[in-house]
Amino acid sequence: MIKKSILHAPASEGWAMTLSDMFSSINVPGSVDPSWVLIEEGFTLAREREVESLFTLSNGYVGTRGSLPEGTSLSAPATLLAGVYEAIDPSAGSLELANLPDWTRLQILVEGRLLSLESGEIVEHRRVLDLRHGLLLRRWRHQDGTGRVTGLQFMRLVSLHDRHLFAQSVGVTPENYAGTIAIECSWEHVPGGTVWRPKIEGETVLIEGATTRGATIAMAHRSEVRLEAGSAVKRTTDIQTGGLVERWACPAKMNEAATFTRFAAVYSSRETDDPAVSASRHVRRAYEAGLEAHLAPHIRAWEDRWRAAGLEVTGDESAQQALRFALYHLNSAVNPNDEHVSVGARGLTGSVYKGHVFWDTEIYLLPFYTFTYPAAARALLMYRFHTLPAARDRARSFGYEGALYAWESADTGDDVTPASVVAPNGEVVEVLTGMQEHHISADVAHAVWQYWQATADEPFFLTAGIDILVETARFWATRGRLEQDGRYHIRTVIGPDEYHESVDDNAFTNVMAQWNLERAAEAVEWIRSSRHDAWRTVAERLRIKPDEADAWRRIAGAMVTGFDPRTNLFEQFAGFFRLEDLDLEAYRARTVPIDVILGRERTQRSKVVKQADVIALSAILWERFPYAVHDANFRYYEPRTAHGSSLSPSFHALVSARLGNVDLALRYFREAAAIDLSNHMGNASGGVHIASLGGLWQTAVFGMGGVRFRDEGLILDPHLPASWKTLSFSLQWRGREVAIMINREPAQVTVDLRAGEPMIIKLGQEMVRTIDSTHCFTARVSGSTWSGWEESSRSLRT
Repeated sequence: MIKKSILHAPASEGWAMTLSDMFSSINVPGSVDPSWVLIEEGFTLAREREVESLFTLSNGYVGTRGSLPEGTSLSAPATLLAGVYEAIDPSAGSLELANLPDWTRLQILVEGRLLSLESGEIVEHRRVLDLRHGLLLRRWRHQDGTGRVTGLQFMRLVSLHDRHLFAQSVGVTPENYAGTIAIECSWEHVPGGTVWRPKIEGETVLIEGATTRGATIAMAHRSEVRLEAGSAVKRTTDIQTGGLVERWACPAKMNEAATFTRFAAVYSSRETDDPAVSASRHVRRAYEAGLEAHLAPHIRAWEDRWRAAGLEVTGDESAQQALRFALYHLNSAVNPNDEHVSVGARGLTGSVYKGHVFWDTEIYLLPFYTFTYPAAARALLMYRFHTLPAARDRARSFGYEGALYAWESADTGDDVTPASVVAPNGEVVEVLTGMQEHHISADVAHAVWQYWQATADEPFFLTAGIDILVETARFWATRGRLEQDGRYHIRTVIGPDEYHESVDDNAFTNVMAQWNLERAAEAVEWIRSSRHDAWRTVAERLRIKPDEADAWRRIAGAMVTGFDPRTNLFEQFAGFFRLEDLDLEAYRARTVPIDVILGRERTQRSKVVKQADVIALSAILWERFPYAVHDANFRYYEPRTAHGSSLSPSFHALVSARLGNVDLALRYFREAAAIDLSNHMGNASGGVHIASLGGLWQTAVFGMGGVRFRDEGLILDPHLPASWKTLSFSLQWRGREVAIMINREPAQVTVDLRAGEPMIIKLGQEMVRTIDSTHCFTARVSGSTWSGWEESSRSLRT
């Protein structure tokens, strides 16, 4: 019998008790609050790959999909190693993240019969992702054809405290019989270009691999099986051609558990000269210390992340779970200790996009890290600094100066965008994004500036950030040209709306380029005038010309933006307003992207937008334009956007919230959450959409919370949906830790400066106050306006 699979179980008494038992069995102070867990209740084979993506355990160094250890006919297990890419098809020139051997793989046999969810009867089955502690738990009770019922309890972790270490525990209990139980761990061939060789070194299994690009990887395993009385079960091993099997077999009494425990450690030649020695030593130390010794610091590491980046919504359970799911994956995706890797489009949760890094990282993810995890943000920006030489080479290859970042980047920063793809109708389509989607250089520059403004990290800015700003400005200063009309035009580009290729003067591209030129000029002048000791070094290193900053300002001033002050509209690109208007409402029931329905040619002739393009300017550069401009462009472009990308709904939610349309904002928020949690786009099996998850955080904090930053401090202009009773979150800004709670009814805002120097807080258009860390400060609505700030005894500190 196959039960229905769901990802959010009702909090019935029986469900809560079962979950509590699962936590207590591994000595974890678990929560039966459904917003802290993601639950698969029952089992549906057709959804297995989707669930595997959502239930991934990751720590920014390595990610293991939440696949079942015994496997199914539709499983797609993967353990992806950040920063290590291999060329599966060298002739194609594309790279993808290395996929390691499946360290979770095992089979359980009762009297020689294999236990499988695809045979026999499932008496009970739950798979639980513990978002709070970064654990994957599972309970499975299985009845075979002879009536024997076996209870199984699983736990898996990928350590956030010790990023090279993973652990797995499985308890097997015969519930109504006594007999022989066998547990087998097998290593089999891993698809891909890496050649893996297993060997046995005493009690340790060592698997070494050499990638197609010369990197070496080593994974060491150490496992054991113990009976409930504490006695160890003897292991046997068998090395076969291309594989290895470890086996433990024991006579088990009824209701006596046999517990399997496995540790695994991974190193690559990126971190050590001898990965095999490092992995073997590491796993041996882990085994000797025991599981609980590693479980406790892992849980503490997760608790630290939630304290720094927690976000709580009351009154809307589904929104709270969506945000915790988003923050879980955002925190899982990054490694602050490695500045030579970045976050790919699906993180380390799946193979779609092959681990390639896009503009998503800087625009959708960096704000979360910048304001909650500055060390991680710095590491991600240093990745762009280390790949700056490749960006310079790329610009030169196109005939430009400065730095043009790759549209799809891997380890070196060289462009790895595929030359063509196969469309759903079988047509081979040339991919032009790598040739024309150049706004990424301005996107990277924006992330650098935002990080610097938020952290005041001068060492980073003077040694790395300024290099990126200057070189990207130089690119924009040569990418376009001043034409006979006296205006600076950037031609033959693709904006975020990738339905329209080879367009001229895309508004997003040109405005971001204009902003990039202005900020680079401002930064150069600031260093020249305020940091005299650093100026000589910076000027010599970057060979900055005396008049270069002025030239950038002149180009920025002449930039064509497509803005019409009479209508307050930006024309998305030259000629967009002359295209065919299309009523997207007539296609609301579509189940495939609109460009598939219309065909590529008609799509390009129509005013149909793939994703936020002009609206993305409102999301990113809100302070640059007045409210009326944002409002006019949202009203014009929102009904024309088809949301053919997972990036689109969250930015529409953010901008509509800032405009005060909270009902529409909540609708788009739920659409963004459904992309993964409900597989709304039908492709969650390839990994979670990490940029959309970053967009959810931005929607909650910058949209519903109304947070904006200026040099003098923090601005709040909250817009809570009717279903959100409260919204609370923590932020970091220039060495300060700030906790904010917003109540809807009665309307009030409380700010707690937990650490750092006094700062200015502004509520709406008025209500300016300097706050310090000695008190909380609360403002309430009196009539239709905010009352004055009051020192409050109420504390948000936890």
